[in-house]
Amino acid sequence: MSILNRKIDFAVVLTVNKANPNGDPLNGNRPRQNFDGHGEISDVALKRKIRNRLQDMGEAIFVQSNDRKTDSFGSLRERADANPELEKILKAKTVSADDFARVACAEWLDVRSFGQVFAFKSDKSGGGVSVGVRGPVSLHAAISLDPIDITSTQITKSVNGEPGEKRSSDTMGMKHRVDSGVYIFYGSINTQLAEKTGFTAEDAEKIKFALQTLFENDVSSARPEGSMEVNNLYWWEHKTKLGQYSSAKVHRSLSWTKRVEEPKSFEDYEFTVAPLDGLEVQTIEGR
Repeated sequence: MSILNRKIDFAVVLTVNKANPNGDPLNGNRPRQNFDGHGEISDVALKRKIRNRLQDMGEAIFVQSNDRKTDSFGSLRERADANPELEKILKAKTVSADDFARVACAEWLDVRSFGQVFAFKSDKSGGGVSVGVRGPVSLHAAISLDPIDITSTQITKSVNGEPGEKRSSDTMGMKHRVDSGVYIFYGSINTQLAEKTGFTAEDAEKIKFALQTLFENDVSSARPEGSMEVNNLYWWEHKTKLGQYSSAKVHRSLSWTKRVEEPKSFEDYEFTVAPLDGLEVQTIEGR
């Protein structure tokens, strides 16, 4: 496997239909919005979905959500300790940050892709560690092309949780959803950081496939099956390590216009990629 030696830029267009793509816990779990009323999906939420897809593909993932764990570890420290090389480094009197990062990157795809901060306290069995790894894959937040409409629905329980409990107004709750919205997010893969983490061209293909299938196996009550969909993935592979153009210029080459006055779906927009001399774009439909 060869280390990635060509800069990559990408953009993803996705649609939301009667779903909550990313609830804001500081706002009653309403779908995130910016001050202009446009919908937003945080980069953290997007990375979580990419990690989940990589997990589904059988890849070793360090930051696993508790409801999707493929091992018995209850914390990141336990998962790190389970690696014999990392355990040895943690128990040493002096911790080599470079050795720790090297082993972690070789073991877990998400670490060598997104980076990771390892901050473990000292204990009786071993030493502490504070190691930061910068990953080559960076993501922007997803922003809707137009302001979104949010529908809020009040819900009640139909059964008591405890014996003798009475149903009352305090059993009520709220569910929120975006009626419809088309979102876009951008990302890049940096070759200099890829060299440091050991990120390969094969790893880039795995990220590429995860982006195409971002919402597979992502069903929940807030996101019913089929309510979120990747429409198009735009993938630019440069010919050099630093790239022929800046990421900002590449991302700006993707533009869109409205086909109708009040667009509701992906088909209501027309997307165009302006040609950049010497740089080809691959347009891939979501699966």
